[in-house]
Amino acid sequence: MKQIILYTTSGCHLCEQAKALLEPLVTSRRLWLKEVEIADSDELLEHYGVRIPVIAMGGAGAELNWPFDSQELEDFVRRQS
Repeated sequence: MKQIILYTTSGCHLCEQAKALLEPLVTSRRLWLKEVEIADSDELLEHYGVRIPVIAMGGAGAELNWPFDSQELEDFVRRQS
């Protein structure tokens, strides 16, 4: 099962929108969603603080920055598979 990562932080309404876009894709493609709280790490906070939500495929190195829609998300996942 491939892992998809959502870099997020609590209270982020854009992150909630991104997760809502992700959920059908996670189910249909049988992905494992890992949510990473950036506030737990100074390094992650510095790197993603103004860019969240950000989607990454585990181990692929590529990232998809907000804003994105469901089609862009689907295309990103397909390219990383």
